[in-house]
Amino acid sequence: MATLQKIRSKGPLLVIVIGLALFAFIAGDAWKIFQPHQANEVGEVNGETLSAKDYQKLVDEYTEVVKFSSGMTSLTDEQTTQIKDEVWRSYVNNKLIETEAKKLGLTVSKAEIQAMINEGTNPALQQTPFKNQKTGMFDKDMLKKFLVDYAKMDKAKMPAQYAQYYESMYKFWTFVEKNLAQSRLAEKYQNLVSRSLISNPIEAKAAFEARVNTADYLVAAIPYTSISDASIKVSDSELKDLYNKKKEQFKQYVESRNIKYIDVQVLPSKVDRAEIEKEVKGYTTQLANVAGDYSTFIRTTESTVPFADLFYTKTAYPTDIAAKIDSAAIGQIYGPYYNQGDNTFNSFKVLAKESAPDSIQFRQIQLSAGTPEKTKALADSVYNVIKAGGNFADIAKKYNGNPEAQWVTSQAYEGAGLTADNVKLFTTLFNLGVNETANIALPQGNIIMQVVDKKAVKDKYKVAVIKKVVNFSKETYNKTYNDFSQFVASNPTIEKINANAEAKGYKLLERNDLYSAEHTIGGIKGTREAMKWAFAAKKGDVSQMFECGESDHLLVVALTEVVKEGYRPMELVKDQLKAEVIKDKKAAKIIADLKAKNLSSFAQCKSIPNVVIDSVKHVSFAAPAYVSAVRSSEPVLSAYASISQLNKLTGPVKGNAAVFVFQPYNKEKLKEVYNQKDEEQKVKSMAMKVVSRFVNDLYIKANVKDTRYLFF
Repeated sequence: MATLQKIRSKGPLLVIVIGLALFAFIAGDAWKIFQPHQANEVGEVNGETLSAKDYQKLVDEYTEVVKFSSGMTSLTDEQTTQIKDEVWRSYVNNKLIETEAKKLGLTVSKAEIQAMINEGTNPALQQTPFKNQKTGMFDKDMLKKFLVDYAKMDKAKMPAQYAQYYESMYKFWTFVEKNLAQSRLAEKYQNLVSRSLISNPIEAKAAFEARVNTADYLVAAIPYTSISDASIKVSDSELKDLYNKKKEQFKQYVESRNIKYIDVQVLPSKVDRAEIEKEVKGYTTQLANVAGDYSTFIRTTESTVPFADLFYTKTAYPTDIAAKIDSAAIGQIYGPYYNQGDNTFNSFKVLAKESAPDSIQFRQIQLSAGTPEKTKALADSVYNVIKAGGNFADIAKKYNGNPEAQWVTSQAYEGAGLTADNVKLFTTLFNLGVNETANIALPQGNIIMQVVDKKAVKDKYKVAVIKKVVNFSKETYNKTYNDFSQFVASNPTIEKINANAEAKGYKLLERNDLYSAEHTIGGIKGTREAMKWAFAAKKGDVSQMFECGESDHLLVVALTEVVKEGYRPMELVKDQLKAEVIKDKKAAKIIADLKAKNLSSFAQCKSIPNVVIDSVKHVSFAAPAYVSAVRSSEPVLSAYASISQLNKLTGPVKGNAAVFVFQPYNKEKLKEVYNQKDEEQKVKSMAMKVVSRFVNDLYIKANVKDTRYLFF
């Protein structure tokens, strides 16, 4: 069910928007997961299986593309999960559409793709680097030039970084081109379906009247909460009858699990906290005596804030540090102190402060000539020509460089892991004056850099920060581990865990409808092995203890129910059925009591026991009314908007949260002019929402299986 909802929510096709820069490449150790005794299929659509190897290739392809566009070099666990899910959703949707398109004879030709490229308006094309510098729009001529240059490219005669860049750009383009074809095929299929959805003058007129005819009500509501649930008797036969009546609503298309689990988070002890505080105090004393190499010293402290010999804007530092920077004198130590926000002990030293332009416009030429000696000679020659008045743009073109100037700010390096070469480049760039040029030697080649403009003066700081998280010690972990391990060993059944968990200080949590498409249990990282166990276990089984999280969680899982694909057993929806039967019986009782009162005016309603009075304005048949007094949306009031008589008492009628008696005191028609063509289009647009349901139906019929949890 959860998988079905995710597919439905994403719509008929994944639309790539590379410019969001959300993901980057991470291969991890995916290939360590393949075990000889396991099938290597991660999923199935319409009987066609997808192997773990092919799935990983799709993930690699997508992440490499985004890596190229975003410049990111690492991913969080959450981003890794997102990208894998996105690839799976895209794969499933594309397969669903491809299968139907094949039956219908729908295809996408190369000529169509070329026409899309020539037109240049597709959103995916707008996210490519092939843009006109003046208009900012996709430029097909730039793309053609790149493809010609790539075809002629001799990697052996190019600097390695250039060759790698061209290769990454080519992979990026082939990915975009493939997605253009897939999105075009989906568009054709959707158009074919949507053309079957039409409107007519009668339907359009009815929709118009339903929207513009409104009523204002005086409302008397007797809430269902006014009657105790305990006073209503519900028989098993009544539950069974309602279950059979609503059985289709309880159909489940994906197998799930109901579990109970105990999650123990390992937390630092008072002794652990004292040790970290003592350690930071020692480092703080040393910080006062550091002569020059702050980078090495800060690295030895294992601070979570690395030091780079560059000026940063205040916002680049952690918020607790940034808030105190201006109150700390240059060269003095601030701290140590404890910050509850990130559970750290801290101290820092402001080394320097300056006000300087933060936006630098520059251009550069990258040079490499095979050997360091030849590269130096070439770079010196080019540098001297530029210093003597040579045209930078013309020289850049000669050496396959970009003659266009670009802007950069300190945000380009703030928060990033910087090498010594990175620091050298940014230091040179920010120290150069306007129109000044530098020749920077790096291991991979030389860069001739020239500053064109500077603006946006900001205060910047060079700060050495010691920030240490208060973590638990090995001794604390071992004690927590041993205590919980003993509990698990002594309570091998669900019944014993239920009986003894609270007494031992453990909280027993419950999770129903856990689906294999999910990635964690209880939102805890690193619970893939526990997920695998849950979907292989039998009802009543209790797992071994799992170490998970970021090596700071211990977990035990008990399987309470296996919910098979198909109709959910009545026992699992019994509470839901009982609540509905109780509501129906309450409504019947309230309605019977009200009818016995023979109400003839709204004034009489005010004396009804447990009644709440409210007014609702601008109620129309086109939209459900919201009754504030019972905090509920009540479509039944909307249904009466066009048929109830002015100043005449209507009811009692059963609603979602109460039984209602109401009286229209005003009716009016909104001042809209009927336009048949516009109304028909509105009706058709509403019907277009049905198109997305076709993909949902295709998903159900395709017997989609998702077993990625076994591998990823």
